[in-house]
Amino acid sequence: MERVTIYHNPGCKHSRGAKEILDSRRVDHDTIEYLKTPPDRAALERIIGMLPDPPSELVRDDKRFKELGLKMEDYQTREAVIDLLLKYPELMQRPIIIRRGRAVIARPPEKLLPLLD
Repeated sequence: MERVTIYHNPGCKHSRGAKEILDSRRVDHDTIEYLKTPPDRAALERIIGMLPDPPSELVRDDKRFKELGLKMEDYQTREAVIDLLLKYPELMQRPIIIRRGRAVIARPPEKLLPLLD
């Protein structure tokens, strides 16, 4: 099986759960801690292009999002999501698992399983 890429936040239980699945299945993977190494515009464009979900699903509508005074209706387009995540990478949904040109937001972690088949 070819390598998998995981955009990971070790402080997130879903992200840790996805890594545990990969490790337990002995799947070779590259781990990108996106808070230490945020994706650039090209990487975000690739990720959005591989996700089956609308671009807005890549944005975490959480406490930080609300602290910034943001509204989800402003982040529905590809460009708006990319611009937001370039400025605030902590708002990126995680974990993101990529394999064979396909990506999934693994929340819950078991959502990554179809990529491994």
